[in-house]
Amino acid sequence: AVSGRRPVAVQCQEAQMVVTVHRDLFGTGRLINVAELTLGPAACRHTSLNTALNTVTFAAGLHECGSTVQVTPDSLIYRTLINYDPSPASNPVIIRTNPAVIPIECIYPRRENVSSNAIKPTWAPFSSTLAAEERLVFSLRLMNEDWTAERPFTGFQLGDILNIQAEVSTENHVPLRLFVDNCVAALSPDSDSSPHYSIIDFNGCLVDGRSDDTSSAFITPRPREDMIRFRIDVFRFAGDTRNLIYITCHLKVTPADQAPDPLNKACSFNKARNIWMPVEGSRDICSCCETGNCEPAALSRRLNHLDRWPSRRFRRDAPAASGKGVEADVVIGPVFLTADSGARGSSGEWKEGGRGKCPSGRRAARRLPWPVLTSRPGFAGAAAVSGVGTGLVSVAAAVALAVVALAAVVARRRCARSAAAA
Repeated sequence: AVSGRRPVAVQCQEAQMVVTVHRDLFGTGRLINVAELTLGPAACRHTSLNTALNTVTFAAGLHECGSTVQVTPDSLIYRTLINYDPSPASNPVIIRTNPAVIPIECIYPRRENVSSNAIKPTWAPFSSTLAAEERLVFSLRLMNEDWTAERPFTGFQLGDILNIQAEVSTENHVPLRLFVDNCVAALSPDSDSSPHYSIIDFNGCLVDGRSDDTSSAFITPRPREDMIRFRIDVFRFAGDTRNLIYITCHLKVTPADQAPDPLNKACSFNKARNIWMPVEGSRDICSCCETGNCEPAALSRRLNHLDRWPSRRFRRDAPAASGKGVEADVVIGPVFLTADSGARGSSGEWKEGGRGKCPSGRRAARRLPWPVLTSRPGFAGAAAVSGVGTGLVSVAAAVALAVVALAAVVARRRCARSAAAA
């Protein structure tokens, strides 16, 4: 009698394949010997036998028993085989059945779950992704006015705006949200050097925007979850003539579906409403920007309110614990500032925008200390060779001072006469 059952049935499960073989393998009514059936190149034995149904079952992991896997753009294909190797009958000279090899395949879509939403895939921790796969790349760029391209680091003046764009890219496309934990400006790439100035602090508070004379703020809304932009007013360090700054920012990421919190936020100070506002999330996550304590209670630092805003300068806190998120320090710079456009003419008048103006009390804050002696490396080196050369340089400097002082007196008298005539 010929069996109406399917001789081989396969179940492709989440982590294993289950192959059921009917003992009437060829549909002739003759049952095969169970010992003559194996699974895969490794010849794994059956895991169960159903005498009532005359079936043999093999259950093996997807990578077990010598199976192979093929990766296509859309699928994962696991391949193995059922081996039927009949042994000679009682008469070793003859056999009554032929050996058989039955190929088995399990095909899994790469873009969906293995089963009907039985499990939710989880990604490796970010720290593992960064350390082992090195697929997270943080960047910090200086952008032009409309954010369409990068711009050079030169040509800035006081009163200009720095447009800064932070971004993280990842090859495995894990949804991430990027935050700027802190940013420190300094005269070198070492953010701990002196002097330094905190632009962003307290886990994402843009403290530079808290000053009365700035418009510094995060740009809302974000272009993307893995990108954030902010603008700061150009400044330089008082008393330093190098006219450059380096900006070091500590960037970090969280899962995109994780709600922002006091440790992961982007907050700007809204001067019109006199409150801190987040780029996303509830407004209460920014309340700690005013107190200066955004860390958990176990790590909190008690700061005196008067020390927290000394002369509208902010001091960077000690770095917080790394936690489980991926973090990186990125440096941008040096950003070069051009010299002040105001200068004194030979007559002692203040030159600004091509027009002469008499020195006055209103313009005292704009004046440079004068006379100004400029030292050039080549000239200084030549002067150091000879004592006579040094004396000549001193005499020349004294004559120059006298001429400048006389010119200043003449300029003031001219201004006084002009004022009297008016």
